[in-house]
Amino acid sequence: MNPNQYITGLHHLTVSVGWAQEDIDFVTQVMGMRMIKQTVLFDGAASIYHLYYSNADAEVGSVYTTFPFKKAGVYGKKGSGQIEVSGFSVHSDSLDFWAKHLNKHGVKNTGIVERFGQKCIHFEDPSGIGIGVFGFDNDHRNAWQTDQISKDNGIRGIAGAVLSCREIEMMDIYLREVMGFTKVGQDGDYHRYHIKDGGPSRVIELHHTPDLPQGSWTFGVGLPHHIAFATGNDEESRQLKAYIEGVGYTDVTEIKDRNYFHSIYTRTPAGVLFEFATSDIGFAVDEPFDQLGHQLLLPPFFEDRRAEIVAPLEPIQVPTYLSK
Repeated sequence: MNPNQYITGLHHLTVSVGWAQEDIDFVTQVMGMRMIKQTVLFDGAASIYHLYYSNADAEVGSVYTTFPFKKAGVYGKKGSGQIEVSGFSVHSDSLDFWAKHLNKHGVKNTGIVERFGQKCIHFEDPSGIGIGVFGFDNDHRNAWQTDQISKDNGIRGIAGAVLSCREIEMMDIYLREVMGFTKVGQDGDYHRYHIKDGGPSRVIELHHTPDLPQGSWTFGVGLPHHIAFATGNDEESRQLKAYIEGVGYTDVTEIKDRNYFHSIYTRTPAGVLFEFATSDIGFAVDEPFDQLGHQLLLPPFFEDRRAEIVAPLEPIQVPTYLSK
């Protein structure tokens, strides 16, 4: 079996951030993404928001999700074995706009840099999460438009992710021989891999950081949590689980119901948490497509505890476009 026959690209990227409202304002105003879901963390006992953002069409492969942990006072340690940069795809011609836009909002950034012949800009959100916009000319997905970011300049979806890695060898073997990805080159300390033929939402980079201590694998303010790859359905996930376990990576979870997709999770040699999420459910199963993100929704198995779960949550105000 080659897992690459089932993995179509990235499904979503998930990080832990600071305050909920701070996150909403940054992602919808500075990054210009569409807020598509308010729900809560399904794991553990604490009441924590789970916020979802995407492009205009709420497509798999465009979704960025966040857990705001500031109110809960949960912190951890940034370091290797984590997602270093959550990458998003924009048109190459828009990078000059992005440099000016980030500067206008006081967001420290690298300016336009080039790696593997591709231009990009790296920056951080208010909690220290690493984010990048990467120039692609062949991404025709539908960007969300705001009063500051036009559709032409907007984020079309996920570009890929940069993973910090103290030792490259075993992670390289994992990506190539276990996952079936293709290594396409090295640029300094960066190693690039393609899912299938590469392109938007199909790029993984390993950043070799041999002197960077291991970071936390837990939730906590400013900590990336996992990278999710898209599969078709539960049967494909079951086959992936059996295959990964058969190779020897036996810490693969059972299928978990995430309401908008079903998932399995496994820890990689570098420490980064990989998820494999199905693409067959979607985000409009519990509210109309044109009202996504308008209200706090709970999965059916939490509804009888709604008052208990909602009470500790930070009050938030959703973007005004959701109320129109």
